[in-house]
Amino acid sequence: MRQLAPSSASGSYSRPPSPFPSVPSSYLSHPPLQLHLYAALPCPWAHRTLIVRALRLPSLPLSLALPGVTTSWEFRPPSSDLAHSLPTLSHVYSLRPGGFSGRATVPMLWDPIRRDVVCNDSYAIIEFLNSVAPPDRDLAPPHLRDDIHRWNRLVYSSINNGVYRCGFAQSQAAYDIAVEELFAALDAIEANLAESRFLCGDELTLADVCLFTTLIRFDAVYNVLFRCTKRKLVEYPNLHGYTREIYQMPGVKETCDLDAIRDAYYGSLFH
Repeated sequence: MRQLAPSSASGSYSRPPSPFPSVPSSYLSHPPLQLHLYAALPCPWAHRTLIVRALRLPSLPLSLALPGVTTSWEFRPPSSDLAHSLPTLSHVYSLRPGGFSGRATVPMLWDPIRRDVVCNDSYAIIEFLNSVAPPDRDLAPPHLRDDIHRWNRLVYSSINNGVYRCGFAQSQAAYDIAVEELFAALDAIEANLAESRFLCGDELTLADVCLFTTLIRFDAVYNVLFRCTKRKLVEYPNLHGYTREIYQMPGVKETCDLDAIRDAYYGSLFH
C-alpha cells in the first residue's frame, strides 16, 4: 500500500509525478492513428482517455490491461497487447530506448514505430487526443478553455486526487483536511449544476470527463473503501443526474465496467 500511496511527513497522500508528463510537440503533426493507447477499465485516470477516445478518436489503436498478480498491469485473456504481444505493461515500457525501471502505469500513449513512450500523463493525453481529432465535438473549444482550467484545478486537487487523499491518509489530521476539501468541492459543483447542464455551460468538456470518472466510482468504491462516507453521490440530486446523463452518451457507457472496477479496487490492486 505504501508503494501505491506515498505520503508526506504530515501523513498526507502525495501523488508521484508522471515520468513522461507531456506529448512532444513533434507529435502534433504526427498521424495520431499510428500511435497506440494502453489503458485499463478499473483505473479512473485511464478511463479519461477511454472516454475521449470514444468521443473523439474511436479508431485509435487500443490495448486494455488487467490488474496483475505479480505486476501492476498485465495482458491475459480476454485482454492482449495488440501492439507487441507482450505479457505485461512493464515489458512494453522496457522496450523504450534505455529501458525503464519505474512503475508501469496506465494510461500510456505509445509509439510502436519508434518503440517509445509518448506520454503517460492522463490529462496531457486527453488534451492531445482532443486536439488532433476532427474538429467536430471539440471538448476544449477556445472560448471555454479558461473555464475548463478553472474547474480542473478544483476537480483534480479536491475530487480526483481528493478521494485518494482520503483513502491513503496516514494521519487523522490529513484525512480530516482531505474529507473537508472533497465534500466542499462536491457541494460547490452541486450548486453550479443547479443552473448549468455541464461544468462550463451547455457543452460537455474535458473538465466534465475528468470529473465523471471519479463520480462513476464514488458510491461503489470511494464511499466505502476510501472512507469518503459523509455523503453518497446519490444524495446529490444534481451531481447524480449529471453523472447519469454523461453515462448515457453514445460511446461512454461502453467505457464503464463497474464489475471490473469493484474487482480491481477490492481485490488485486490494493491487497
